[in-house]
Amino acid sequence: MSVTSRSHAENDYDAFAEAYAAENETSLINAYYTRPAILDLAGDVSGRRILDAGCGAGPLFQALRDRGADMTGFDLSAKMVELARKRLGDDAALRVADIGKPLPFPDDEFDDVVAALVLHYLEDWAAPLAELRRVLKPGGRLILAVNHPIIFKLVHPEADYFATVKWSDEYSFNGQTTELTYWHRPLHAMTDAFTAAGFRTSVVSEPHPAPGARERFPEELAGKTAFLCFLFFVLEAA
Repeated sequence: MSVTSRSHAENDYDAFAEAYAAENETSLINAYYTRPAILDLAGDVSGRRILDAGCGAGPLFQALRDRGADMTGFDLSAKMVELARKRLGDDAALRVADIGKPLPFPDDEFDDVVAALVLHYLEDWAAPLAELRRVLKPGGRLILAVNHPIIFKLVHPEADYFATVKWSDEYSFNGQTTELTYWHRPLHAMTDAFTAAGFRTSVVSEPHPAPGARERFPEELAGKTAFLCFLFFVLEAA
């Protein structure tokens, strides 16, 4: 779940890979929200060939593999791939690759692609979505999570929601502070990009946290049934 295309030192996951991976294991946002939501959307994956695009340190790869999927993963961060290999074993199909460039996989190779918290780092979605469509079998699924577009407007109420805008925010991962830079785009720009790349949108989801989240994070979830954070899609390769 780390960025798979970047420029210069922006979003350099190599610099904070270990801290991010450690935080990712138990955090509300990752362990009790993003991964459970992706797994729910994926459903029964036994025997399906799945590509984890932006696999990070491999927790989603492992969870899908444990459910019987035949997994392949890539990330731009060499350090993240190193951590994923330690987690998943030397025989895991992992490599360093950039979602913003041609991917090192044949056409029609996968039944599903998961891209959790990847695309919102990219200004251009056309080339990455075209590559993900290329490596999917006809009828295959792209399951993805991105920043909910309302978040940018909540953080910057004076901003133009309908513009595609670069913005940054500061985060602390396991005690290490870093800045992440995103590209906001309105919802219609997302769905237009999906259609242009040859996808049909079958699910749009704003999920609740997973069971156990309320007990583990009582302060963060006090008075809430759900919260605005990421937006989840299931797209079908037309």
